[in-house]
Amino acid sequence: MSTREFAAAAVDPDTEWSPSKSLVAKIIGDQGYDVTPQLVGALAVGLGIDRAIVAAAAHLQVIGYTEVELASGAPAVLLRMIGPDGEADGSTDKAQAIAERWDAEQ
Repeated sequence: MSTREFAAAAVDPDTEWSPSKSLVAKIIGDQGYDVTPQLVGALAVGLGIDRAIVAAAAHLQVIGYTEVELASGAPAVLLRMIGPDGEADGSTDKAQAIAERWDAEQ
């Protein structure tokens, strides 16, 4: 999936907002961007995973979690799904494939 295809597929269900191709490229490139509820919703749809998981991942990446916060709730689910080695457990095959492709393109 290209960044253009992902941007077209990633549409926040609450607002119908979609990230631009350039915003998707910024996210992939770990460049500056604002995390908004609309972005979280759009990424969840584009990746085909639960919105709470995407929100937890955004929090983990941007703010960071403490060990206590990782013990339960969405952050713990995220860690169980992706795993400490970065490999998905099979329930997120689509998201993992996209992440691996984007990582290879960098």
